[in-house]
Amino acid sequence: METALIADHPCYQEKAHHHYARMHAPVAPKCNISCHYCNPRFDCANESRPGVTSRVLSPEEALTRTADYASRLQNLTVLGIAGPGDPLANPEETFSTFRLVKEAFPKLHLCLSTNGLMLPEYVDEIRALGVRHVTLTMNAVDARIGSRIYAHVRYGGQVYRGLEAASLLLERQLEGIRRLAGEGVLCKINSVLIPGINDRHLLLVSETAKRLGAFSHNIMPLILSPGSRFHKDGVRAPEPSGLSEVRDACSVYMPQMRHCRQCRADAVGLLGDVRSQEAAGDREAAATEERGGCFQPRTAGLHPAEAAASGTPGERSDWSRAVRVAVASRGMGQINLHFGHATEFLIYDVAVAEVRLAGVRKVQAYCNGTADCAPDGKRLAMEETMELLADCRLLLSSGIGPKPQERLQKAGIIPLVRKGPIEENAVECVRLMKYFL
Repeated sequence: METALIADHPCYQEKAHHHYARMHAPVAPKCNISCHYCNPRFDCANESRPGVTSRVLSPEEALTRTADYASRLQNLTVLGIAGPGDPLANPEETFSTFRLVKEAFPKLHLCLSTNGLMLPEYVDEIRALGVRHVTLTMNAVDARIGSRIYAHVRYGGQVYRGLEAASLLLERQLEGIRRLAGEGVLCKINSVLIPGINDRHLLLVSETAKRLGAFSHNIMPLILSPGSRFHKDGVRAPEPSGLSEVRDACSVYMPQMRHCRQCRADAVGLLGDVRSQEAAGDREAAATEERGGCFQPRTAGLHPAEAAASGTPGERSDWSRAVRVAVASRGMGQINLHFGHATEFLIYDVAVAEVRLAGVRKVQAYCNGTADCAPDGKRLAMEETMELLADCRLLLSSGIGPKPQERLQKAGIIPLVRKGPIEENAVECVRLMKYFL
């Protein structure tokens, strides 16, 4: 039963996210807790983070939008509600939307994301409506740590603060996980990794959630909302290497979701879809390739690190010696996106003939993005990209211009133009690295 429930759910099954689409219905504006990394008054149409939407919809408008996208996206399998506030702080709007969608589109998976404060009250209704996937954001299982993350909690007509607020929230979250597991509802845990606060604590979060019946763990890097408490205090987002280390440690207890995009409350399509990328952008990428602005491999010696990582088929993979590869993709498990239009890179580790997804790293688009709007924007965007990809040895994209190609090469990252299946090309390129600069 569990396998059938996740086979075509892009957030619960890594392979599914290449092929199946989801839609978030932004019908839940109110929230009942306040997190130090969130500022609900800040919104930008170009942002991709939880809690952001262009417009809050009524349940009827959400049904209309679902019908529209279902007619255009034949691979749409999930209708989720994830905000922009907390769905269970807006129970009438949330459950009305689910009822309307379930009646019109009975084959769609219904999915809910919540902070868990009100979850115990609504487990029965969740089960009765056929919602089989619930994501619960839990950042701590120690109220002392939680009190450093949450400003206040509103429950039962009262406002709680500090340790009292964190204790109440944690109690409700733990009860909610137990009850979901008892009803056969898959529960995925989301945790925001906050350096210096809960980074060393998430292993206990993963162990506790697994013991109570949670299904998988999604550890997300902190996104600082401008004007939030953490933003004002100078709290920094985690380094990609630190995020990977925590995920690897927690994988002892639960499968880790490494392909999360920390989606907007109104996201639609495949995970990683760039909604602003129009056909004009695609034509420009194709034109760049036709002008010959793409890297062509030349013979060269093999870097010692790659020599150690290379091997012959049949050898046992040693992930500590794997080659890290960045990939520009717009979905479907393909290398099919120009470097300049990428707002994220899929990061893979390749050891001999085995490939595993290490994570997703978001960047500013080098072309047709905010980099074009600011003085020296392209240089800064390129520097940010190279910093985020510093641990990668290869970058695979459907095309790349001469300037970013040159800068990546100088930074020790080999940019290669490839098209087609990601894993197949990643293995081949690592095997042939001795022919590349």
